[in-house]
Amino acid sequence: MSQVLPAAGSVLQRSVVAPGNQPQPQSPEDDDRKVRRREKNRVAAQRSRKKQTQKADKLHEEYECLEQENTVLRREIGKLTEELKHLSEALKEHEKMCPLLCPMNFVPVPRPDPVAGCLPR
Repeated sequence: MSQVLPAAGSVLQRSVVAPGNQPQPQSPEDDDRKVRRREKNRVAAQRSRKKQTQKADKLHEEYECLEQENTVLRREIGKLTEELKHLSEALKEHEKMCPLLCPMNFVPVPRPDPVAGCLPR
């Protein structure tokens, strides 16, 4: 028995069958079973791919929602930062005019009428 060697770089695949284990001819029942099994496998594979696609779609929708929420929160941070800056400046200006607070440690200075000191004269 002579053996054909594969060309360089190619892979030769051969199934090795032990003596006495020659493949038996398929009966019509075996063929039907094989067809049913393949069909069942095909349907299961379709279901699996559909489920994966739905999961990916759901993750994409969740991603989009989180991106929108992130944008809204970043805008709110910007607005609050601006408000903090404005209020800090207003407080500094008020402290210059209002003698109620000690500029060194912000300890209230006792006065008979604290509201009267803040009112315009």
